[in-house]
Amino acid sequence: MREVFKSVKEKLVSKYLTNSSKKTKKFKPRLKARIRKNKQIINKNINNIFEWVKGAELIELKECNTSEDPVRPELDNKFRTGYGRKIYGVVYKREIHAVMCFAYTNKIPTSVEELKKLSTDAFLQSALRDQNGGKIAIAYTVWSKKKGGGKLIVKEVFKKIKKSNHLNRLVTLSPLTEMASKFHTRNGAKLVQVNETTQNFEYKVI
Repeated sequence: MREVFKSVKEKLVSKYLTNSSKKTKKFKPRLKARIRKNKQIINKNINNIFEWVKGAELIELKECNTSEDPVRPELDNKFRTGYGRKIYGVVYKREIHAVMCFAYTNKIPTSVEELKKLSTDAFLQSALRDQNGGKIAIAYTVWSKKKGGGKLIVKEVFKKIKKSNHLNRLVTLSPLTEMASKFHTRNGAKLVQVNETTQNFEYKVI
């Protein structure tokens, strides 16, 4: 009886292994094809990102679509281009893919109202002395319409500030959100202070 059970067991094991081997052989080409296809898709996406990032450039804008601003859509273009304030965008193939709005000040603001006052004061002072605006670039809003755009515009603005003769600091006026914190810390900024309704991060300008 033991020998019969042993024989049956061996046959079942053999049959199972044979079937498993057939299934493995059957699915292997499909699996390889799927992996190959996924690699092609990933490589294509990487190449597309690299292509647009390489060809993009930072330019000053006269205006922007404020309704696209996820941070401060209530601020109109008159405010964004007023005394000591500018709009910059990353452009690729005549399309704007990322936007960052700045105010030039000599002190770090803790609110939009203070931002307006400090940038206006810095502008008027520099005009009287026949100099450029404030020494601190305050980025008070940034958004991207294309993957990699946010990181790219921070990088390009960084380059611009380094080349500038009057700017020596890049600080943000950010909302008290986890999204803002993650975005700036991931891009290398450090938290300077937390205010009542905002927070300030600073990008070190070497």
